[in-house]
Amino acid sequence: MTDPTPTQPQRGEVDRDTLVRWLNEYLNIAAYPDPSLNGLQIEGTDVIRRVAASVDTSVKTLQDAADSGADLLLVHHGLFWGQPLALTGPHRARVRTALMADLNLYAAHLPLDAHPEVGNNAMIARALSLQQVRPFGDWQGHKIGLAGELPFPQSLQDFADRVQKLTGEICLVHGGGPPNVQRLGIVSGSGAGAVAEAAAAGLDTLLTGEPEHKHFYDAFEYGVNVVFAGHYETEVFGVRALAARLEEEFGLPWQFLHHPTGL
Repeated sequence: MTDPTPTQPQRGEVDRDTLVRWLNEYLNIAAYPDPSLNGLQIEGTDVIRRVAASVDTSVKTLQDAADSGADLLLVHHGLFWGQPLALTGPHRARVRTALMADLNLYAAHLPLDAHPEVGNNAMIARALSLQQVRPFGDWQGHKIGLAGELPFPQSLQDFADRVQKLTGEICLVHGGGPPNVQRLGIVSGSGAGAVAEAAAAGLDTLLTGEPEHKHFYDAFEYGVNVVFAGHYETEVFGVRALAARLEEEFGLPWQFLHHPTGL
């Protein structure tokens, strides 16, 4: 993938609109029929000098971003999910917090799951030293996850322990497949419905975020192990990597705002 060429020469400071155009192109947000309104969701100050990153958007994360001196908050889960929302209650409080701080809010949902360089799944695959990596995890005609081979087989328990060390989250394991793990599919966040696709692809194990009750029996009936490592904890990787990419490209300092949900 060829990176967009920044038009702002001064490092450590970038025009907001220049940065938004760069992000839109780098993440290829136009390619995803995603109802979560990827891109700039709240417009704030014109110049970006400091970035904060968070998985979720809440009054707490927005206020923490403002208190940190950030001009831009990068999030995976933004304010909008395909439905019009009145500016009342918590939604109003979130918008007001950003506007009062002149804080820009940029959300990248599916494009950040799927991105081959800084995406959640790409970062997990890299951390697990996955080989022969290929697209996996269909969502409306787009592959948002990855599949590949571990360098060597390992027991399901050893693999779950390894994932737990990576994420910090105690894993829930449904051992419906073989005792050893080698052919792995990864779908960060909500990927419990990908078990059938994993079985069809010849994978022995699926690594995802949170379980869904309606898919409980899939692991056992399709013969696939499923390791649930937490929706939140499998999606910290993308926003951190994207913020680091902005620091590399534009010289913008950043910090990650860690607010785990336990889900």
